[in-house]
Amino acid sequence: MLKGKTAIITGGTRGIGFEIVKKFIENGANVAFFGSKKETVDKSLTKLKELYPDKEIMGLYENISDAKAVESAFNKVVEKFGKLDILVNNAGISARESLLDYKLEDFEKIMNLNVNAVFVCSQAAAKLMYKNHNGAIINTSSMVSLYGQPSGVGYPTSKYAVNGMTKSLARELGKYNIRVNAVAPGVTATDMVAALPKEMVERISSTIPLGRVGQPEEVANAFLFLASDMASYITGTILSVDGAAIV
Repeated sequence: MLKGKTAIITGGTRGIGFEIVKKFIENGANVAFFGSKKETVDKSLTKLKELYPDKEIMGLYENISDAKAVESAFNKVVEKFGKLDILVNNAGISARESLLDYKLEDFEKIMNLNVNAVFVCSQAAAKLMYKNHNGAIINTSSMVSLYGQPSGVGYPTSKYAVNGMTKSLARELGKYNIRVNAVAPGVTATDMVAALPKEMVERISSTIPLGRVGQPEEVANAFLFLASDMASYITGTILSVDGAAIV
C-alpha cells in the first residue's frame, strides 16, 4: 500500500508508534522514525533490522520541538531516500494531575511536545512535500480530545488543539495535494495498559461495546489507510479507533 513512499514517524520506538513503523515497512515504505533518546532509538533500530534485514531504516533522536534540528533531520531523510511523502506526528506525553495540583511548567511541557512539535514537524514536512505537489500528514489525537477526562487537563487540551490544527492544515494545504488527518485512539493495549491490574482492565473493557481494549496493530491499520492512496480524497478527518467506547 505504500510501495516507493518515504515516511517519517515521530514517537516510533514503542507502543502504537512502533506498530506504525512496522506496518509501514511491511507495506513497502522507506521509514525514518524519531525517539526521545539515543538508547531507545538504537534498541528499536536493532529490533527492526532483525525483523526486516533487507530494509533501509533510519532512527533519529533530535529534539522535535526545535525547528532547526527538525529541518536538518528531515533533510537528511530526503537526502537518503530522495523525497518525503508521509509524516506521522505520533510523539506525545500525558499526565493525570488534578487542576489544583497542576504545575504550569508541567502543562507547558505537554503542550510543547503534543502541540508545538506537531506544528514544527508539519511545517518542515509541508516545505518538502509541496514541491512534489503530494503528501500526507497524519496526527495522533485521542478519544479524550472529544470527551475530556476527569483529571490531567493538559493532555485533552493538547489533543483538542491537534484536532484544530489537523482541520485547519487540511484546508490550507489542500491546494498542494497534501492531505492532513488525525487518528483518535481509544484505550489501547500499550505498556501503560498492560501495567494496570487485571480487574481495572476488565472494568474499562466493560464500557466498550466491542468488549475489549484495542490492539496497537489495529490503530496502526488506521494510519496505514490514511497514509495510502486508498484515502486519496480524505482530508481534515479525525478518525476514531476506540471500539465505540462509552465515556
